[in-house]
Amino acid sequence: MNIAFDAKRIYQNRTGLGNYSRTLVNSLSQYFPEHAYFLCAPKITSLFNENDFHNIHTITPNNFPSKCLKGLWRSNLVKKDLINANMDIYHGLSHEIPFGIQRTKIKSVVTIHDLIFERYPSQYNAIDVFIYRRKFINACKNADRIIAISEQTKKDIVEFYKIDEKKITICYQSCQPSFYTEVDNNDKKRIKEKYNLPDNFFLFVGSIIERKNLLTICKAIKLLSAENSLPLVVIGDGKEYLHTVKEYLTDNQLNNRVIFLKEYKSTDNKTDYLSINDFPAIYQLATALIYPSIFEGFGIPILEALASKTPVITSNISCMPEVGGNAAYYVNPLNPEEIANAMTALIQNTTLAKQMKTDGAIQANKFNALNCANAVMNVYKSL
Repeated sequence: MNIAFDAKRIYQNRTGLGNYSRTLVNSLSQYFPEHAYFLCAPKITSLFNENDFHNIHTITPNNFPSKCLKGLWRSNLVKKDLINANMDIYHGLSHEIPFGIQRTKIKSVVTIHDLIFERYPSQYNAIDVFIYRRKFINACKNADRIIAISEQTKKDIVEFYKIDEKKITICYQSCQPSFYTEVDNNDKKRIKEKYNLPDNFFLFVGSIIERKNLLTICKAIKLLSAENSLPLVVIGDGKEYLHTVKEYLTDNQLNNRVIFLKEYKSTDNKTDYLSINDFPAIYQLATALIYPSIFEGFGIPILEALASKTPVITSNISCMPEVGGNAAYYVNPLNPEEIANAMTALIQNTTLAKQMKTDGAIQANKFNALNCANAVMNVYKSL
């Protein structure tokens, strides 16, 4: 089969959607080499190198007006290139497919990661909500198959867009293979020194926005006794909500117990600060990941932590139990006392922490690259 992908995120997004797209395409190329894969990319960057793969090729806008109107090319004009290249399948990796692709002979698949903007529209710009809704509805109604990355997302697609659930297949995502590999002790030491990390710490990874719930973690930290208190290292950035969190920390004399890694200068100026390559070591150095999000489409930091054999404290709602399985410590995300109790348990109970590491590795293996690529390939074959 000739399979094309919307590759904007592959080349232009360093985080969530970009990592999902790169990991999936890499896995498909590795485990199903008999097929040819084509990346439809408005812009080529150093984030991905097709020359590393014998069966991956790129399609870029190469004439007027596509070269000048790359957004229009991606959302519409790319259809002509797909037809000329004899594509069998087009896969929109992040919520979109070209308008009108259903009128070609090319089968289409779209991955829907979440409908958070539908659940929490007040947290988004109204114009963005309008644009997202238009693109998502077009994709869900006109794609031949929909991939939802969790049961939660599947339920939301049915609820908000009234799509027949038979059209939707759940294909869980994987994380970068590096999280599944234990980092060498020398590399851990180097990363610890590079970021001036404490000897023991809890870890928070994610955008600092209301839904991610960092403020409630800070309220839990306030409840911890001195002997059960470890600093919290935060990887993420934010705006208004970040200001709210910092205001709370200042008012409660907690500034020295929360470390915002973005604000610390690396001791190694020769490498990128907070490179994704450093994340596995940071996870593995942490006592536990704390991820009491209110709502997610999947919650990739949970999987990254499980794969890293790092205990996870996370929410007992939304899709978090889907990812964490029997390996995570679940809490009510709106209850600081429950979060504080979980943190205390992992500090005091070394047997529990050890068991969670073992269970986490088993749970993470369910989401390995082969399993996830196989699930997506089965969707292609069903067409």
